[in-house]
Amino acid sequence: MLTSHELISLSALEQARLIARGELTSAELVETYLERIKRLNPSLMAFVSVFEKEARRFAAEKDALVKAKKPLPAFHGVPIGIKDMNFVKWHVSRFGSKSLTIPSPIDDRTVASLRRAGFVILGKMATSEFGALPITEPDIHEPTRNPFNLNYTPGGSSGGSGAAVAAGLLPIAHGSDGGGSIRIPASFCHLYGIKPSRDLVPNAYGLKISEVLYTCGPLARTVADAAAMLDVITGTSGSPTATSGLTHRHGPLRIRWSTRTHLAEVGADLQKAVKRALTVLRDDGHDVQEGADPVGTVEEFLPIWQFLMAQVSLVRRQHTQAPTKWLVDAGRLLKASDVAARQAAFTSRISEWWGDADVWVTPTVPVEPLPIGALSGLSPEGAFQHAARLGAFTAIFNLSGQPAVNIPLGLNSNALPMGLQLVARCGNDALLVSLSRLLEQALPWRQVTSPVFNS
Repeated sequence: MLTSHELISLSALEQARLIARGELTSAELVETYLERIKRLNPSLMAFVSVFEKEARRFAAEKDALVKAKKPLPAFHGVPIGIKDMNFVKWHVSRFGSKSLTIPSPIDDRTVASLRRAGFVILGKMATSEFGALPITEPDIHEPTRNPFNLNYTPGGSSGGSGAAVAAGLLPIAHGSDGGGSIRIPASFCHLYGIKPSRDLVPNAYGLKISEVLYTCGPLARTVADAAAMLDVITGTSGSPTATSGLTHRHGPLRIRWSTRTHLAEVGADLQKAVKRALTVLRDDGHDVQEGADPVGTVEEFLPIWQFLMAQVSLVRRQHTQAPTKWLVDAGRLLKASDVAARQAAFTSRISEWWGDADVWVTPTVPVEPLPIGALSGLSPEGAFQHAARLGAFTAIFNLSGQPAVNIPLGLNSNALPMGLQLVARCGNDALLVSLSRLLEQALPWRQVTSPVFNS
């Protein structure tokens, strides 16, 4: 019989294999996580709601299928959490806001695909209000905290998902990314996270992919877990599948890198960690060379973000947070045609900067996690400008639609996680998985766990 800590130390796929072989029940696994959520979530605020009774019922159903020797999907009986910007059947979504509460009689497309993969949904995960900021401090609950140091943010907007996996409250979690909202929490929580190519994952609500910057993706502790979950939410319709990158070696590749941004200074610990990873890539036979600094300014990105935020239906605008109001009010003054032209011009600049590279490498976030409350007391514009540093390396690839991942790089001298971003051309998600697997083997990040994970 495995101990609680041994169970949570397994990857999601390892847990699924034990369940399929009858060596572990979904009920036992769900109870292990529910106990940890009950004990640890009050200090973390990773979950905004927990589906205890429903999770136990579904776990029992999963175990009955095992006993009946029915064919089992990849993640049969494994717990997962859903970011509270997606619809889960018979539950409400609040999008991190006091301004609305939306009950749903159905799962959205992404959640439905996760159910078909065999997952047991344990609850909804905390997010910043409408995903507007890269921290998770909405008004509807206490701030979500980082399991590596509770005085710091886990990032956002998928902060609850990042905090839960890093704390051992879940083996894997669902997130979404519109400017870095998977990659930033993955970096701050020492996890592997994937923002897929724009056209790879069907939009959860049936929106036109070309009209949104965000896409759903996984936050996990292993590359294999994340790749398998990505295949689930794409319907494995991608060619090739993400999991094909686990065994297929690519190369030699033209890899370019930069550790500079005009928005912030990259610390010495992070620069050294990035260069260690570059050495692994160079030793694997790739052409690794320093390139030009990434393009783009906050002033260029801001109107695009304001316009997209203005598309959100605010039921009770007076109850939204000040930065959200500021973004929405400014966005409503903009014309769709002007924003589309601005986005096209910005994307063209990114393409020109990209050059002939197969892959670009940068830090994921140039700075450490912000202390809890770091944006309090600032004007709405000041809060956004301060928070924008976190997306210095991530947001441009939401505009271009390119796939990008966060690679955990260990802890800095302040015992806070660092991360590396790998970016490829659109459609080359499997290539990123392949390079990620190489780095996972050379830099074994599963050995680095948070104090909360070990409690």
